[in-house]
Amino acid sequence: MSGTLPPADMLCFALYSASHAMNRVYRPLLEPLGLTYPQYLVMAALWDEDEKTVKTLGSLVDLDSGTLTPLVKRLEASGLVQRDRNPQDEREVIVSLTDKGRAMQADATHIPQCILEATTLSADAAGELRDRIFRLRTALEAAG
Repeated sequence: MSGTLPPADMLCFALYSASHAMNRVYRPLLEPLGLTYPQYLVMAALWDEDEKTVKTLGSLVDLDSGTLTPLVKRLEASGLVQRDRNPQDEREVIVSLTDKGRAMQADATHIPQCILEATTLSADAAGELRDRIFRLRTALEAAG
C-alpha cells in the first residue's frame, strides 16, 4: 500500500471536478451575455449592490487585485461598468454599473434557476451544501 489515495477517493478531486462541471453548465448560459464566469460573479456582486471599491469586489468574489483589475477593465471596455477614483480617497477605485450593465441583469435572471435545476438539488439542499463548502473553505484557510 502506497499511502496515497486514487483521485476518485480524494476530497480535493471531488471539489476540483465539481468546479469544472459547474463551469461547463455556466458556459452556455453566460455565452449570450458575453461574460466569463469570473465576470459574471463581479456583475452579480454589483447587481446585488452597485458601487463597490475594487477591494470590496475582490473580497466578495475572492479574487486578488492582480486578477480583478484586468477583469474589471474588460467589463469597462464592454461598456458594462465604469471605474472612478473615490473623491474622498484617490487611492480607491469605485466600480459601478453603467446603464448597459444594469440592463444586462434582466437577461441573467434565469441563470440561478438553471444552475439549481442542473444540480438536481432542492433549493434547501443546495443552500446547505453551499454553507458546508464555505465552512470547509474557512477551515482550510485557517489551516493554511
